[in-house]
This record gives sequence, C-alpha cells and structure tokens, in this order.
Amino acid sequence: MRVLATVYEKEIDHEFVFVDMRAGEHKKEHFLSLNPFGQVPALEDGDLKLFESRAINKYIALTLIIFLLHQFYAEKGTQLIYQDSKKMAITSVWMEVEVQQYDPAASKLGWELAIKPLLGMSTDTAVVEENEAELAKVLDVYEIRLAQSKYLGGDYFTLADLHHLPTLHYLFGTQVIKLFDSRPDVSAWVADITARPTWLKVLALQSQQ
Repeated sequence: MRVLATVYEKEIDHEFVFVDMRAGEHKKEHFLSLNPFGQVPALEDGDLKLFESRAINKYIALTLIIFLLHQFYAEKGTQLIYQDSKKMAITSVWMEVEVQQYDPAASKLGWELAIKPLLGMSTDTAVVEENEAELAKVLDVYEIRLAQSKYLGGDYFTLADLHHLPTLHYLFGTQVIKLFDSRPDVSAWVADITARPTWLKVLALQSQQ
C-alpha cells in the first residue's frame, strides 16, 4: 500500500502484479528471487530488484537526483522529498521517527485490533494497553510538530507522511482512533493525508482483491 501510494503520487507508468498469498505464491522460487523473505512488496525496474516498502519509495522519489537514470521519477507528480539539503534532513528525521517510534506501536495495535479479529484470533488486551500508551506518547510529539507545520516534514506532503497511511487505515476502525481524534492538529493531518486522491486509488484497488 505504501509503494502504490508513492507510485500514484509520482504518476509513474507501472505494471501492478497481484501476488496470491493465500495460494502461497509469495513463497515460490520466482517471488523469493525478488524478496528473499517471501513478503510483499517487491519492485522490478529493469535489472534492479528491490524489496522493503520504504526503500522502494526512497528509490522512486530520489532516483533521478541520485542515479540520473532514464525514468524521470523525481520530476514527475508529487515531489515527496525536498531537494534542499536542510529541508531534506528534517524530512529524513521524521521518516526515521515513523519507523523507530510510531510504527512499532501502531503495527502491534493494528495486528491485535484489526487483523486478529479477521482471523478469528483473540486480542491480547495487555498488548493493546501497553502499545496504546506508547502510541499516545508519539502522538503527543506529533501534535507539537504539526502545530508548527502542516506536514511532518514541513509545508509539503512527503514520504514522512505517506509512510503512515497503511497503519492509519487499519487503525481507523478500532478504538485507537480516539488517540488521533483527541489531538486537533494530528486529527487534521490524518484527515488531510487519508483524503488524498492517490490514497483513495490504493484503497479502491485493495477492495477489488
């Protein structure tokens, strides 16, 4: 979902290949040659093969600037990164915050409250309570940051914001949404980024599978 959102933001011509995980396609030899962990997503761009959604997104957003390759990704669609070094450094900080501070708690909550019930598994309330507290601490910091700028990385929508979208999607229908709604600037930021037409395209594609 992260990669598709980036592809849509960058307006890149692409081929989306559905991997039937229920049938175990992600564990077959061909897919393992793309992602040795047998997980989605994976990217093929000519002879380049990448996995891990955040790494793929950085490649898409930065490739013209860094590698000067023939696909003009950096000049297409939403920029998603700053070319100014100082602004990019700030964006990089918040990208790391998403990985190191936000995602561990948010992903555990998504698993316990959204995924487990779908699989007929019992939710571990102790894990939920612990990670709600951790996520609340992170969102307190976000509230301060978003009172200073419209987006986490600055005045424009970047990968620092985009990378939150999948976990936000899974948390929307759970009790955890109260943590976002109770913080006005965080709530406004969530409403903004989840209403982007490109993200709605991702959700529409997901609903077809």
